[in-house]
Amino acid sequence: MLIHPWDAAVDTTEWREWLATTDRFGVLAVNNVDADEAPVVVPTHFTIAEDELLVHLARPNPAWPHLEAARRVRLVVTGDYAFIPGYWRARAGDPSEDGVPTSYYASVQFVCRPTIVDDPQDKAEILSAQLADFQPEGHYADVVPGEGRYGRMLPGIRGLRLAVERVDAKFKYDDHNPTDHRERITASLEDRASGLDASAAAQQRRRLGLIGEWRSGRSEA
Repeated sequence: MLIHPWDAAVDTTEWREWLATTDRFGVLAVNNVDADEAPVVVPTHFTIAEDELLVHLARPNPAWPHLEAARRVRLVVTGDYAFIPGYWRARAGDPSEDGVPTSYYASVQFVCRPTIVDDPQDKAEILSAQLADFQPEGHYADVVPGEGRYGRMLPGIRGLRLAVERVDAKFKYDDHNPTDHRERITASLEDRASGLDASAAAQQRRRLGLIGEWRSGRSEA
């Protein structure tokens, strides 16, 4: 993922706080064991546990042979995105049709070392952590191997611990352009109010307050 200096997260806290506002649902990407085939991608929820991510997948998932062979995988979360029409981004004094369109988005990508988990107790710990994460209000049974509904279903899943080795975080909201340019597009997003326009506008407004004026210059696609 290309990250310009003006697109980068200012610190770890920024991407962690953004991720906390999401459903922590991403795409797990792993190299295909057959180099002639495309990489394998798996949409999945995940739980952040200190320096690792916790995932569980159904045992029949076709990704397992590729995960077993992988030394590194990547898990990607993207959100708060919007298409920005070119005429919104035309420079002052230029014809509107000369404006260059772009995409706004936030994306956090984890490069991880995978460890597959088949031990029943360890799988129970992963599933318990995920239940506590995504269903904090409770209303679920304890996960005990061999006991109760969840315990009896454990053989049908495999766990995955992803040790985080690197985090690439990007917030692409025209931060290299002048303040008035960004404020104008924020207003246009709020007026259009389609799809994720409101959340993209909120991110642009937040970044403007966080970074302020980066530099004046020509808009980039």
